[in-house]
Amino acid sequence: MKYLLTGGAGFIGSHFCENVLRNGHTVIAIDNFNDYYNPEIKRQNCAAFKDNPQVELIDGDILDTSLLDKLFEKNDFDVIVHLAARAGVRPSLSQPLLYERVNIQGTMELLQRAQQSGTPKFVMASSSSVYGNNKKVPFSEDDPVDNPISPYAATKKACELIGYTYHHLYNMNVTCLRFFTVYGPRQRPDMAIHKFTKLIANGEPIPVYGDGTTRRDYTYITDIIDGIEKSVQHCDGYHIYNLGESRTIQLHELISLIEESYGKKAIIDRLPMQPGDVECTYADISKAQAEIGYAPKVDIRDGIPEFVKWYKKHHH
Repeated sequence: MKYLLTGGAGFIGSHFCENVLRNGHTVIAIDNFNDYYNPEIKRQNCAAFKDNPQVELIDGDILDTSLLDKLFEKNDFDVIVHLAARAGVRPSLSQPLLYERVNIQGTMELLQRAQQSGTPKFVMASSSSVYGNNKKVPFSEDDPVDNPISPYAATKKACELIGYTYHHLYNMNVTCLRFFTVYGPRQRPDMAIHKFTKLIANGEPIPVYGDGTTRRDYTYITDIIDGIEKSVQHCDGYHIYNLGESRTIQLHELISLIEESYGKKAIIDRLPMQPGDVECTYADISKAQAEIGYAPKVDIRDGIPEFVKWYKKHHH
C-alpha cells in the first residue's frame, strides 16, 4: 500500500510512519517543520527513517496547492492519513485565523484531491476537545458536540463535518479519530506531561491551573498508533471513533506519578483556570472496540515511567 501521511514528522506522525514502514508499505510523509515548537525536534523524530528508501519525506505545507497537485499527479495513494494541524487549545485563542486556515482549509485541500483522484481511504485526526465541557461522561461519539469552547476545538468539529459532506456527496470512505491526550516518547514539548517532567527536572515551578482536580483521559502512543492502523484497515463509509484509554486521572495525581517516576518533587505554582480548558476528558471507546477492534493496553501508571525513562535518556 502507498500512504500519504501529513504531519509525518510530528509526535504521532513519526511513530505512525515507523509503523507503516515496519508493515512493509511505502509512504510519502509531508510536514512543514513550522516553529510552533523547535523544528529540530521534528528532524530528530525522523532520524530513524529519513534514509529509508520506502519513505519520501517532504518539507512542505498542506496549503501549498501546487505541491499537492504535483503529489497527486505523480502518485496513486491507497490511503491518506491526515495528522497535520495547528495543535493546542491555548494558542488557538490568540491565533484563531491561522487555526482556521491550516486546519479547515488544509483538510479541504486534501479531501478535494482525494475525491478527484479516487483515493479509497481517508483517515484524519480529530480531537477530544470537540466535546467541550460536556457534562455527560464518558464522552460518546453520539453525544452532541455543538458547543466547542476554543477555536482549535471548533476547527476540529468543522473538519469532521466537511468529512461527512465529502462522504455524502462522493461516497468517499472517511474516518475521523478523536484522540484523547496522547503521550509517550517524543511527545510535543508544549504538552503537560512533557512540560511538567522538564520543569521538575530543572527544579522550576509547575503552573497548575485550577485546584488540581481537572481530569484527563491520557492515551499512550502505541495504543493510538494501533488505533490509527485499525481505522485504516476498517475505513469503509463514514465513521467517528474515540481513541482514548477510557480511564481518567486527576491533575494532582498525574504530577505525583511524574514525581515518583523521576525521583524528584515538583514545585507547584497555582493559577486560575484558563479560558478554553475543559474540566474533564473521558472516552467511551465501546464503538471503536466493537467496530475496529481497538484495545488500549498501556495504563498510565506504566506509561509515565516509560516516558520519564525516554526523557532522561534524551535530555541529560
